Amino acid sequence: MTVLCIVRHGQTDWNAEGKLQGSTDIPLNMNGVKQAELCAAYLNQDKWDIILTSPLSRAKKTAEIIQNQVGVPLKVMEDFTERHFGKAEGMTPEERQQHFPDKNYTDMETVEELTTRLQEGLMRISREYPNQKVLLVAHGAVIHAILAANALDAELFNQIRLENACLNNMTFKEDKWSIKDYNVIHHLQESEEK
Repeated sequence: MTVLCIVRHGQTDWNAEGKLQGSTDIPLNMNGVKQAELCAAYLNQDKWDIILTSPLSRAKKTAEIIQNQVGVPLKVMEDFTERHFGKAEGMTPEERQQHFPDKNYTDMETVEELTTRLQEGLMRISREYPNQKVLLVAHGAVIHAILAANALDAELFNQIRLENACLNNMTFKEDKWSIKDYNVIHHLQESEEK
């Protein structure tokens, strides 16, 4: 059985402002660094084999902070880059509502394209790290899509707001991924400075 813990990156200024980040490379803010440190301390209570990360700096920095405590190899996987939201990136919810009331953002990566890319990445993890414990640092839309694609009730995950630095746990056995739990944030309780 392969164990996978998907960590959402720590907070950025755009997260705090409600701006849509997508594939725009926005760094962690100070609260995001603190959240990553709390993740690292919590995850260091267990043994892990590898950390995989999106190449975007907010995820990569979160992964590096975790790696400093957990002490296992870190590898970048392009498959888990955040969804590209096209012309809507950098817009607040109000701006998105004004320009794209139907949420059909110009030049956006489709749900089908995103899901295909992520499922291929998950299959690579199951092939390359069989029976290992894997940490994956990724993004909100990526994690939503992974959970929805592997859930019995995909609609449930369209209604959940995944917190920065939350943990989402899955296992791979008998050729399928199963969700154990998601949006776990108890390790962050002392850092609520939002």
